[in-house]
Amino acid sequence: MSPAFLILALLAVAGAVAAVGLRNLIHCALALAVALAAIAGVYLHLGAEFIAFAQLLVYLGAVAILILFAILLTRGSERSGSGIFSAGWGWGLGVALGLLATVAGVFVSARFPRAAAAVSAAPAGARELGTDLMTRHILALELIGLLLTAALIGAVILALHERGREAAPGEGR
Repeated sequence: MSPAFLILALLAVAGAVAAVGLRNLIHCALALAVALAAIAGVYLHLGAEFIAFAQLLVYLGAVAILILFAILLTRGSERSGSGIFSAGWGWGLGVALGLLATVAGVFVSARFPRAAAAVSAAPAGARELGTDLMTRHILALELIGLLLTAALIGAVILALHERGREAAPGEGR
C-alpha cells in the first residue's frame, strides 16, 4: 500500500467521521466535502480517472455545494448547543461498528476466485466514457441537473418562507 493511498484513505475516514460526529451543520458539510474529495483522490490513485472526475463534479461540485446552500438558507431553524458533538454519537458509533463487523464478516467468509478471467476488450478511458455519457446518456445527465436545480430552488423558497414568517407584524419575540 502506497503512502499516498494511505493518506487519502485516512483523510476520507476522518472526514466521514467528522461529518457524522460534529454538531455544527456547516462543519459537517465541509467535513463531508473533504471526505468526498479524498475519495476522488483514491479513485485517481487506483487509475479510475472518469469515476474520480465524476465524483468531483457530481458529489463535490453539486451535492456538497447544494447541501451548504440549503444549510445556509435555512439557518433560522438551527438550535444552539453546548458541545461540538451531537447527542446521539454513541448510538451512531454502535451502529457503525455493527455495520463494520457485518461487512468484515461477509468479506472474510466470501470466496474470491484466484485468477480473474481475461478481459476481451481494453478498458474504456475517461474520453470514451465521457463521449458515451454526452451522447447516449445525455437525457439522464440533464435530468440530474434539473433535479439538483429544483432542490436548490426549493431550499430558496423554504428560506424565503421562513424569513417572511419571522418578519410578520404583530409577532413579538
